[in-house]
Amino acid sequence: MGEIKLRRYRESDRASVMELHLLGLKQMGAHPGPGPWDDDIRNIPEHYYGNDGEFLVAEYEGRPAAMGAFRKTGPHEAEIKRMRTHPEYQRQGFGQKIYEALEQKARELGYTRLHLETGENNIRAQLFYIRNGFVETHRGKVHLDQDSIFYEKFLVNSNKEEN
Repeated sequence: MGEIKLRRYRESDRASVMELHLLGLKQMGAHPGPGPWDDDIRNIPEHYYGNDGEFLVAEYEGRPAAMGAFRKTGPHEAEIKRMRTHPEYQRQGFGQKIYEALEQKARELGYTRLHLETGENNIRAQLFYIRNGFVETHRGKVHLDQDSIFYEKFLVNSNKEEN
């Protein structure tokens, strides 16, 4: 396997990122069609960089193969969003690399809590988040009545001295 390069989203990624986004939703059977729920993907700089967040792309063989992001939702908390890996590259560590880089960036920005939601039918995502230290907080409905599970993770400052 070649080298995975992590980098920030660039406007030249727009079409590839939208493709990754839609592939992921279709794979989960969760895409209701175009709507306001995709506004953040249509304007990543505003929704992520303009909101004390981050949007990363994992490039492989010269094209975006995975992506992930977070955005600020409170003074010390951020929401993990848009974790997607192209089906050709799933289960090869792309998502893990993206997540680890996002968590590190969130720590650098002073966030102490991460949270997210994923579909009840998305078992692989649920296992991924649990494996990365997230805990289920509740269940509910989102976008057009889709069943979701909500998770959170408290970040421990690794630079802090233990007493």
